[in-house]
Amino acid sequence: MVNKNSIYALNKKDPDAIVYPSANGKLIRVTREDFPSEEKFLAFKKWSDENFHEEEKLDHREANHTLSTEDLSEAALATPAVDVVMERQHQREEQRRMTSDVVIKLKDKLTEKQFRRLWQLKVEGKTLEEIAALEGVAFQSIHESIESALKKISKYF
Repeated sequence: MVNKNSIYALNKKDPDAIVYPSANGKLIRVTREDFPSEEKFLAFKKWSDENFHEEEKLDHREANHTLSTEDLSEAALATPAVDVVMERQHQREEQRRMTSDVVIKLKDKLTEKQFRRLWQLKVEGKTLEEIAALEGVAFQSIHESIESALKKISKYF
């Protein structure tokens, strides 16, 4: 949608002049009489229409992707205190450490195949059929291997 007061709209509305803003914001009109020939005027008029139209489109794109601070909630602008950030970071590091410990314990209790197959199933989200196809073995072999791994794990965890 074109702004009726935009330079593009004002320039387009006036077929006998080229309208553009001056440095102080006032509108300047350059008419046919200001050009040496009709061809020069028409060429410049065409160029100015296209140029102002491109600027108008850019302005619309920018406006559509801009959000004023009044539209943001206070929570969106708030930054947590340093101690809160540090505590969250500490919690994430502790969670990673605990997860790493569990993975190491799992590796110790399972065979390499069982661990790999269980990892593919639970972490990578592959199906038993996909794992069987990747390894070139029967579905039943994968199923039994994972069942055996889960039984071992249930003894320790």
